[in-house]
Amino acid sequence: MLTIGYIGNGKSTNRYHLPFVLERDNIRVKTIYRRNPDHDAWKKFDHIHYTTNLEELLTDSEIQMIVVATTQQSHFSFAKQVLEAGKHVLVEKPFMMTYKEAEEIFNLAKEKGLIAQCYQNRRFDSDFLTVQRVIESGKLGDLLEVEMHYDYFRPEVPEAAHEFEFYNSYLYGHGCHTIDQVLSYFGKPDKIHYDVRQLLGENRMNDYFDLDFYYNILKVSVKSSYFRLKARPSFVVYGKKGSFVKETKDRQEEHLKLFYMPENADFGIDLTEHYGTLTYVDENGVYHEEKIISEVGDYGRVYDGLHDAIINGQEKQVSDFETLLQMQILEKGIEECR
Repeated sequence: MLTIGYIGNGKSTNRYHLPFVLERDNIRVKTIYRRNPDHDAWKKFDHIHYTTNLEELLTDSEIQMIVVATTQQSHFSFAKQVLEAGKHVLVEKPFMMTYKEAEEIFNLAKEKGLIAQCYQNRRFDSDFLTVQRVIESGKLGDLLEVEMHYDYFRPEVPEAAHEFEFYNSYLYGHGCHTIDQVLSYFGKPDKIHYDVRQLLGENRMNDYFDLDFYYNILKVSVKSSYFRLKARPSFVVYGKKGSFVKETKDRQEEHLKLFYMPENADFGIDLTEHYGTLTYVDENGVYHEEKIISEVGDYGRVYDGLHDAIINGQEKQVSDFETLLQMQILEKGIEECR
């Protein structure tokens, strides 16, 4: 049994963590710390202890891991306190504000013999898992190009910003999802081309990015914008023998926002109209076009990996190298738009 606690009791904890953790019988959530109980807006669980005393969480000998689910400005200080208290730490993304902070946290974790990891739940999006299965089927032939889109139509967000804060940029807020998907599956690129913009003008927030990752002949593009009234396909994959197009994104977030939780058998499951289309020519020159049943996504697999790492001594899912490389990419992208 892995016993854990949380720092933060907001949307991140209650929407993107607890619904999955509470479905697992090998993980126990004991305590949640939040600074101001007057701001509690989510349903409380009778079996979880809520406290305003951080030391109570840090000094509890039963708690093996603490999840930092606060705004990113406080990730470094909280993660450092957790490690110094002798506990493993899982930190929401973006992991830290800077590469230097991330490096210091990982060095401290190694010194203490503990695990520090970023919560990269989007590795377990159904669309991303489905794309991997299609690529590995070999039906596309040699891979040439992958386009990944993460679009919203939320113009009110950048329009409300009248100063630039790198940590509130679209690149930091959403690039941390898709960049990790690229690095986790394709590895370190040979080079990266950055197109990071403030569409509303200088000193406004970064509200658009288009990054191209090059791997020999393969190009993987990550494109995102707040100004897409009609979102681009979630994934478009091209090989020498075919293509795969997945129009819609993973549905876990959609269901969570509707308070339709993982306890439901059809939670996050694609319907037939959400399936991607695989088009290819086989070894006999025969043309095929078929719908691909989507893989089942599960953000909770991050916790399965941490349980195995902490309790069974297995390698953690998200390596320090991958997280540090992402921090370098985020920092470089911000430099490019200034």
